[in-house]
Amino acid sequence: MSKQDDGNMVIEEELDDEPKSIILSMIGQLRKDMDLSRVTFPTFVLEPRSFTERVTDFMSHPDFLIRASQCDDPVKRFIGVVKYYMSGWHIHPKGVKKPYNPVLGEFFRSRYEFDDSSSAFFVAEQVSHHPPVTAIFYHSPEHHIAIEGDLRPKSRFYGNSVGMLLEGYAKIHFNKRDNEEYVITYPNMYARGILFGKMVLELGETSTVTCEKSDLMFEVEFKTKGLIWGSYNQIAGKIKRISTKEVLFDITGNWQTIMYIQGRGEYASDPIVLFDSSKENVVPQIVACVGEQEHNESRNLWKNVTKAIVECDLDAATLHKTAIEEKQRDDTKHREAKKKRFIPRFFQLEIDGYYHPKLRLDSISDDPALAKDEITKWIFTKPDDSIQDFAVPEDDAVVLAAAKHQRRAS
Repeated sequence: MSKQDDGNMVIEEELDDEPKSIILSMIGQLRKDMDLSRVTFPTFVLEPRSFTERVTDFMSHPDFLIRASQCDDPVKRFIGVVKYYMSGWHIHPKGVKKPYNPVLGEFFRSRYEFDDSSSAFFVAEQVSHHPPVTAIFYHSPEHHIAIEGDLRPKSRFYGNSVGMLLEGYAKIHFNKRDNEEYVITYPNMYARGILFGKMVLELGETSTVTCEKSDLMFEVEFKTKGLIWGSYNQIAGKIKRISTKEVLFDITGNWQTIMYIQGRGEYASDPIVLFDSSKENVVPQIVACVGEQEHNESRNLWKNVTKAIVECDLDAATLHKTAIEEKQRDDTKHREAKKKRFIPRFFQLEIDGYYHPKLRLDSISDDPALAKDEITKWIFTKPDDSIQDFAVPEDDAVVLAAAKHQRRAS
């Protein structure tokens, strides 16, 4: 849940005796700085969606990116990209939760429809399990915007906290700006208080947005609260010239609620609001019903676990989750016995050491209608060569039961 702390929203959760006992038992098997990628977490700490879907939180305000791409001034364009990036952090589950660890070959796909009748398309795929790697692709043909990324989360045990170190990158392409690129790195995420006190979610360390073509860089520190002093969710960032290190703007505030921007030097100004989460609407993504999804598509794959979690049936959630994990282990043994390697469906490992979409960005047509057709066929074609039909209503009993329970709970 969230609460107010000196006017700031704090994401926290207090565990009952049974869950805390399970965590203490699990922690007894761990050591400090241990990699948790192979540790199975109890179901009560899980958010009812996969990491392949969780990454779409950064697509919650794509309108910011569209407006940024339309700015002719490179500095204003860069500020727009920074606003888009920082706007993704306020989306979070209730309590201190982690998404499902995707299984190898699992994927999530969706589309977006905007007010100007334009659209965008998204796909994420788990391309490696050990180490875990999730590759992403987003494209808006009418606005000539593309995003590709290779995200490599690593979990670490630090005693009274667990950290998720989000390595890898995302790259935003403005194709109508001579393929202007913005490279993004991410901060770390921490669940504090897992042994004593209340569990609290914090972001920490530094992340960056860099555009070499515009000679601009945004470096932001996500500040963690001290034991005695400080507040939760505070940030301190600077937009500066890469070549001269000259600071043009300061960005401060709270990544959960309101952030401010203030210019320096030739851009000198009083602080103004950069982003206010209470005044912005999230753009919903459109996902096909599970009857139109393949077996390893995230919502279909995890639907029984999701239903059990939202109904607080942790025994059933554990049973279904274990079945998915056991099948993954069996599939791995089967491939190894036949000396076959896993080949991702949508992405491929390239010479730079990162995964990139098999549909190459430079091969996509500049014509929005043609590009839309190319991307739709690439992402949404099913094994029988039909295209996923978003018009089919949801009729899966498991999904409908989970949705009904969630509506009652809210």
